[in-house]
Amino acid sequence: MADHGYGVRSMVAPLRRALVVTPTTEGDFAAAGWREPEPGALLAEHATFVDLLERLGVEVVRVQAPPGLVDAVYAYDSVFVGGSGAVVLRAAKPARAGEADWLAPLVEAAGVPVVGRLEEPATADGGDLMWLEDGVLAMGRGHRTNAQGHLQLATLRRDEGVRMRHRYDLPWYLGPDAVLHLMSVVSLVSQRLAVVHRPIAPVGLLERLTEQGVTLVDVDAEEFATQGGNVLAVRPGVVVLPAGNPRVQAALEAHDVEVHTYVATELNKGDGGPTCLTRPLWRAT
Repeated sequence: MADHGYGVRSMVAPLRRALVVTPTTEGDFAAAGWREPEPGALLAEHATFVDLLERLGVEVVRVQAPPGLVDAVYAYDSVFVGGSGAVVLRAAKPARAGEADWLAPLVEAAGVPVVGRLEEPATADGGDLMWLEDGVLAMGRGHRTNAQGHLQLATLRRDEGVRMRHRYDLPWYLGPDAVLHLMSVVSLVSQRLAVVHRPIAPVGLLERLTEQGVTLVDVDAEEFATQGGNVLAVRPGVVVLPAGNPRVQAALEAHDVEVHTYVATELNKGDGGPTCLTRPLWRAT
């Protein structure tokens, strides 16, 4: 992959460029499954998060969510960037209808070509798509990503040599109105370390990680609820974590991980953490 300013085939390679979406404060948060946020604090927390990324050396492309698209702040989900460009996904959640079509031209304006899009009846969220290693993509199957989504993504990514044999079923958990992605239960910190919430993680995925020699750091139920299992690797061994998760933070630091935190009281109210808030455009591999 050439150094052309875009391309992603890893969860942990150095994050050079990322798109973030400044949240709207206008819309039906309750209908989208949020606990009602305080608007001023929501915007302030997001600005602090973006500033942290920039201080860590990430070039940040900022766009503003339009009124009504309250979930658009979780920029990872609507468009998926691979090595050759972006695939426009298709949301199963009604509150996210139209979000991918709104975001796709902004991703193109940031210099990432759109190379495909999912068509009905396929659905997929970016949170169910996770690079296990360079060019090896794991896909979750749950309430937000269906079998047709898997099939269409496999076809769209075949030309760039992506291996997509690793497909993992997610549990019913709290039902279709609640969010549960593959990346809700596993966050890679480096190619040898991951944070996991075992009680609802796919057994096959945990086995695969163990076979790869990945050490698993457990997040308990209390810190899982405060996005302690949602860890963004800025580069191997340097991560961003929501504040208020001291046990996960201590466990990571015991593995010599450099942990940076941000206050996320309001941002967490839509059940998304730092990986959700960030759409990587370029990870240098």
